Amino acid sequence: MEDAHSPPPSPPSRRDGASTDDTRPAVTPAGDEAPSEPSPPRLNQTRTGIKPKALPEADLTDPELYFNRELSHLQFNIRVLEQALDEAHPLLDRLMFLLIFSSNLDEFFEIRVAGLKHQVALGDESGGADGSPPRAVLAEIGRLAHEQVERQYRILNETLIPALEAKGVRFRRRGEWSEAQSAWIRDYVEAEIMPVVSPIGLDPSHPFPRLVNKSLNFIVELEGKDAFGREGGLAILPAPRSLPRIIALPDALCENGFREFVFLSSMIHAHAEEVFPGMRVRGLYQFRLTRNADLSVDPEEVSDLASALRGELLARRYGSGVRLEVADNCPEALAGFLLKQFELGDADLYRVQGPVNLTRMISVLGEVEHPDLRYRPFTPGLPKALRRQESLFAAIAAEDILLHHPFQSFSPVEDLLREAARDPAVLAIKQTLYRTGADSAIVGALVEAAGNGKEVTVVIELRARFDEADNLSLAARLQEAGAIVIYGVMAYKTHAKLMHMVRREEGRLRHYAHLGTGNYHARTARLYTDYSLLTANPTLCADVHKVFQQLSGMGRARRIETLLHAPFTLHERLVAMIEREAEHARQGRAARLIIKCNALTEPKLIQALYRASRAGVECELIIRGMCCLRPGLPGVSENIRVRSIIGRFLEHTRVFYFHNRNAPEVWCSSADGMARNMFHRVETCFPLLSKKLAARVRKDLETYLVDNCQSWLLQSDGSYRQQQPGDSAPVSAQETLLYAYAARA
Repeated sequence: MEDAHSPPPSPPSRRDGASTDDTRPAVTPAGDEAPSEPSPPRLNQTRTGIKPKALPEADLTDPELYFNRELSHLQFNIRVLEQALDEAHPLLDRLMFLLIFSSNLDEFFEIRVAGLKHQVALGDESGGADGSPPRAVLAEIGRLAHEQVERQYRILNETLIPALEAKGVRFRRRGEWSEAQSAWIRDYVEAEIMPVVSPIGLDPSHPFPRLVNKSLNFIVELEGKDAFGREGGLAILPAPRSLPRIIALPDALCENGFREFVFLSSMIHAHAEEVFPGMRVRGLYQFRLTRNADLSVDPEEVSDLASALRGELLARRYGSGVRLEVADNCPEALAGFLLKQFELGDADLYRVQGPVNLTRMISVLGEVEHPDLRYRPFTPGLPKALRRQESLFAAIAAEDILLHHPFQSFSPVEDLLREAARDPAVLAIKQTLYRTGADSAIVGALVEAAGNGKEVTVVIELRARFDEADNLSLAARLQEAGAIVIYGVMAYKTHAKLMHMVRREEGRLRHYAHLGTGNYHARTARLYTDYSLLTANPTLCADVHKVFQQLSGMGRARRIETLLHAPFTLHERLVAMIEREAEHARQGRAARLIIKCNALTEPKLIQALYRASRAGVECELIIRGMCCLRPGLPGVSENIRVRSIIGRFLEHTRVFYFHNRNAPEVWCSSADGMARNMFHRVETCFPLLSKKLAARVRKDLETYLVDNCQSWLLQSDGSYRQQQPGDSAPVSAQETLLYAYAARA
């Protein structure tokens, strides 16, 4: 999609991801959009914040101008849960959203709630820009989380499971097993479960065990005497971590062509007394403990980051408890006993009506062969420039190439590395890796390049949260191949997405670069929206080279000509560009900006946007997740609109557009609008120097601004209101972009 948006003969009405033409539905630029009353909310609206008040001359540091970061983060997770109710998504994708909510909530408790609890334990009652003390935030998180978890299980039990059964996908409960199914399950338990279970009786010689973070366990009430004459009491039965949590029954045992599943917990329930022979099981109840999983590495005390992280990864499995989930039928006394063991309070207890480890249900998605219950697969497109040239180097030398994933393929990035690895003219390759996957083709190409004698330097960020183990393994693999591996700068995570290549052409050296908004991860490139720029622009490539020199060497920051570079120039220049737009407005000129990123929490950026709004700048913010800015306040932010797009793909592009007195600038970045990105990470923000590419990205942004299917507008009270088409034609930005780009494959 190199050209302008243009209307097709008949716009697509499907939401299944199919593409049948190479043009996109017409969209109305946001500035020309007809005003209309907001549609009434269709789904849940949960407030996160305090009641706004009008401030004629606002103090822009006033806490009432900011939403709480943690509560805003929780709001994003709630919007994900809402997708489970949206019938525009295929049924199994609705189940997937419900399970993603569980996964997101796990991480929220492991990191954000754990951090607040640690702050309280230290006696630190200081708040963020919103001024909310951590105790108050924890209390509000508890209220919202309990409410939404109860709602999640209600959606699962009352909506999704019945709907799936109507489509031939059934989850068999213990009381519903046929005789043949019961016999098969008995054999499965004997062959697969009994050899690996390790029950733990609780007595003075067997104290309460240390249980792994988020593992499935059972607390068991026993009656009778064991083989040593000990009276029954309590026991802990950890579910084997090596076994799946949900098991598909053989087709021959399923009725009427159904695909039927049984939970591992149900199997253990049904055969618990076989685990404790000669004793009576009076009760057996699921529970699951979520622990603090944040890693703490003190740069002042670490001489070997890789070794320090290996130790921390082991500690993560046994951090302090932050949340206890139990089956809803667990007696109060046993729940209280567990809370005491984990040093948790009543507010940390979550009773659930179903499996306590819903995230592991994700395996069902791969077991069900019902194409009509999933989004239809699509083939990502390729720009014409890449189809005209046999060599990627020749194509990039001719012009800058911009890819928009997942609508356009990630394979050119991998193919470029493979070509470089085998090209005798390529002398050196440098790359950053943050998240890339255990079986990455990117890493394979780097290994091949090193094996072919090229100078390969890789900056691997070992502290990429929850990818530390994979990154340690990748580092070892690259080092064994002969690549130079650098772990970045100790106090600053390397989050920039950069690749640099040096190639000898006609007796001189020519430089090539890739800059991206997302990670070098082929699987997430099919799920996340991101931009990739392939360029041979001498100035951009020289700047990329300088960034790598800073990362690998020591010395003062060198002058970067074109890129914005955190922690040095990015924050200052973003604020300056916002202020420049405000000054245009003060001079009576048209002024507009569009910012799209995953989070906006940094106070100075927010204050710059408040000043721009007061000056009359039209500020359109597309913020997927956390947003601490409060829009729509008279005298402060009435010219700011904030929307969140939640759909089939995870919105991940970071883009900054400035009208700039009709000389527009478009920047793409690896950074979000957060303090950590601005001041504590190595980030890059790159301009689109090609007017054609800049115009294309701006049109993509305008498409998001007219989305009335998957767009949620942030209200000044902290709630989010989902936009509805009403009498207008429905516009889904993601479907529109998919229709435009993927159809060219």
